[in-house]
Amino acid sequence: MQLKFGTSGLRGLSEELKGEPSARYAKAFARHLIASEQAKAGDPILIARDFRDSSPEIAGVCADALKSEGFRVFDCGTVPTPALALYGLVHKAAGLMITGSHIPADRNGIKFYRPDGEIDKNDELAISSIADAIAGEAVPSAGSGEDHAASAADLFLQRNRDLLPPGSLGGLRIGVYQHSTVARDLLVELLTHLGAETVALGRSEDFVPVDTEAVSPKTLAKLTAWAPEHRLDAIVSADGDGDRPLVADEKGVPLRGDLLGLVACEFLGAQIAVTPVTSNSGLERAEGLSVIRTRVGSPYVIAGMAQAVAEGGTKVAGFEANGGTLTASDFSVGNGVLKALPTRDSFLPILAVLGRAAEARMTLSALAASYRLPVALSDRLEHFPVETSSRLMAFLRGGAENLGGFLAAIGRPAAVSDIDGLRVTLADGRTIHFRPSGNAPEMRCYVEAETTAEAESLLAQGLSTIRSWAKVTSN
Repeated sequence: MQLKFGTSGLRGLSEELKGEPSARYAKAFARHLIASEQAKAGDPILIARDFRDSSPEIAGVCADALKSEGFRVFDCGTVPTPALALYGLVHKAAGLMITGSHIPADRNGIKFYRPDGEIDKNDELAISSIADAIAGEAVPSAGSGEDHAASAADLFLQRNRDLLPPGSLGGLRIGVYQHSTVARDLLVELLTHLGAETVALGRSEDFVPVDTEAVSPKTLAKLTAWAPEHRLDAIVSADGDGDRPLVADEKGVPLRGDLLGLVACEFLGAQIAVTPVTSNSGLERAEGLSVIRTRVGSPYVIAGMAQAVAEGGTKVAGFEANGGTLTASDFSVGNGVLKALPTRDSFLPILAVLGRAAEARMTLSALAASYRLPVALSDRLEHFPVETSSRLMAFLRGGAENLGGFLAAIGRPAAVSDIDGLRVTLADGRTIHFRPSGNAPEMRCYVEAETTAEAESLLAQGLSTIRSWAKVTSN
């Protein structure tokens, strides 16, 4: 598995990232910042990390690499990625988050932030080019930076404390699935501050790869067991670096991430929402909200938000299908102003949906049902060779005959979107979407239908058809 930029930062096997490669990409980032006049020697630069076993070593090597380029390193410790991004915006400092997000523990990655927010695809190309050119340079020893962990965490907590009125979650009993997310203690502290009774669940010293967009059967079994056992109104959590939310209702059933994003946009009073093509097609029915679709990945959502603002849009927000919510505008919330934070954040959608349910005195399941969105499900085929994914997508894009034959046992195509992967609306109104993962050897399938049974059947058919095609064409 080679190091490469995917939908969210640089990713690869942990052993491939340790040592020289991490130092090289940190140096490349530093040199790109200086060459593009986004920073200069002597400026502060931030580093934070998740709880993977490999993250401290990688962070240490990156810290010394950045020092060797003349930067002051601020060590923000183990804080959520949006906390690092917020601290960087306030201090006008670039940053690195050492994290593999939700992928398995034997993999890791680096997310890069300019002083004004996430890097874009042009930055990725420049960093990669410099990294290739300086391969073989000496590897610095692992070091550390000035301790800013408490300050970064406190700033992020204060931002979120102000989202809801004091005591607004009083009377709610909320489980916090802590596993190994860097958000685990901050979530407990924040929800308790807002009046909720919290129950800490499933804390682990070993890294647990929780994918909030494709919740595993193992995780789902835990949630549905904990909810009645502890008499919970909700269970909340996040992925490894705390930028993707997980919210389960009083039965332990997870709410869709794109629903969380929609609720967050309503909570903010957003007029424009930018979201990938994989988000629920029912979003376009939301009253007073203009929806702009993009490719999958936060860089594309951020670019879409920036374009909306440049074209005169106001009250612009965005979210991904995993629920991570971004803001491109400042929003008036309560008696204050929520400053723009154009990076994925799990805390905003978690608080928005809990606050909405508490205010309406509704269970989370009833709140979710009130939106009447099509039932949307997704799953993936893991360990699916990238070469096979590429061949499949080329075949499906090869013409109407290829696509029709591939879907013959599923349904007749009526409309096709090629924004990212291939999203097909069938003649009976159901939707099926095939898309290779941007950061792992996986093939993803997304479906929508009117009922859960129809969606489950369509998803099973989609995955089975992919497997059969791969088997036949590999012989």
